[in-house]
Amino acid sequence: MLTHTDIFIRLLTALALGSLIGLERELHDQPAGLRTHIILVLGATIAMFISINLSQQFHTTAANGDPERLAAQVISGIGFLGAGAIFRYGTNVKGLTTAASLWTTAIIGLAVGAGYFLLSIAATLCVLFALV
Repeated sequence: MLTHTDIFIRLLTALALGSLIGLERELHDQPAGLRTHIILVLGATIAMFISINLSQQFHTTAANGDPERLAAQVISGIGFLGAGAIFRYGTNVKGLTTAASLWTTAIIGLAVGAGYFLLSIAATLCVLFALV
């Protein structure tokens, strides 16, 4: 089980990383900005906490518990959220980059929740590089 300290550190890390991506989107006046990215990364991080803890908590009664199941649902579910950020204006399509940043931010949250801090930080830097 994750300790309270682990959870706190992971939530703060997720908050910081999601804030960086959301701030970039906000500064470029995109539909999904700072608050959306923060809420999304925190939700994905919490989903991963729950997934990890449930598989550990019930490993004796449900030996086939799979902590990846909740993560997979987050990944597919965020696709629907991202689809809502995509708009068509005549022959132009807007929002693809925002949708991609939402999806990637959710996965960064899953990685933070699982304790992959270096991967999460590197991915955030890569996303910021791509967005800037």
